[in-house]
Amino acid sequence: MRLAVTGREGQVAASLIEAARGRDDVEVVAVGRPVLDLARPDTVFSALEAARPDIVVSAAAFTAVDQAEEEKDLAFAINATGAGKVAETAARLGVPVVHLSTDYVFDGTKDGPYVETDATAPLGVYGASKLAGERAVAAANPRHLILRTAWAYSPFGWNFVKIMLKLAAERDEIAVVADQWGTPTSAFDIANAILHASAMLDRKSVASFGIYHLAGTGATSRSDFARYILDRSRELGGPYAQVHDIAMADYPTKARRPANSRLSMAKFDSVFGWNAPDWRRSTDEIVSRLVLGVTSQASAQTSQ
Repeated sequence: MRLAVTGREGQVAASLIEAARGRDDVEVVAVGRPVLDLARPDTVFSALEAARPDIVVSAAAFTAVDQAEEEKDLAFAINATGAGKVAETAARLGVPVVHLSTDYVFDGTKDGPYVETDATAPLGVYGASKLAGERAVAAANPRHLILRTAWAYSPFGWNFVKIMLKLAAERDEIAVVADQWGTPTSAFDIANAILHASAMLDRKSVASFGIYHLAGTGATSRSDFARYILDRSRELGGPYAQVHDIAMADYPTKARRPANSRLSMAKFDSVFGWNAPDWRRSTDEIVSRLVLGVTSQASAQTSQ
């Protein structure tokens, strides 16, 4: 099975490449700029055709949430028009597309985990552009898996875990929002879920395609997530700082964030028989890797 994943530097692309390393049943090819540039739709078909994929993983995106408020046209060009072009190309090549989306398609006002049938109501440009991307992907290729995820982190790129460790190395106390809740999700778990589901797609009916939520098991607040990261880091001899709770209202940003980003994985588990590990277990592995320089793949074992 040969997967072509859009983007070279993203957390999921890097995690997919590592997850496939050493396996003889799957190959992952990352296709990114300048060969494939979602802001230039004319580059998409030739780049993906050359990759000869059995499945296309649409992982590249404009993810700078606050910057999207100022660069709306670019955010929609990449997250909506570009994503639709990737799905259209996959359809022309006769293969399914696995597209990554986000919890930001919701407004965060629900009391409890979001399920796939809940009403969408993005609070900002980023969420709106990703929702438009979901619709473009679904319209362009009936063989689609749209995977909404939340609070992704990994040893790659720039994410909450790495930010907390960096700040802890620079100061004794960190202020973190306490009234924002979500499901921390390791990019390695996302990669393993994609590989697991991809291996089953040929045996699934068209009815199995559609929108799914893919996130870590369990929920926590931003501030408690930070505490867990730093407590684990301290145990390993890494940087540590005290976490001070603040409210979302005390930390204004250009883009509004959903207060509740909890996602239910029940549908994905029911259809594909895979559930993510507890977020603490996956966080332990990533923090260990970052603090100790561990080179083995984090979250390598899937949870059945």
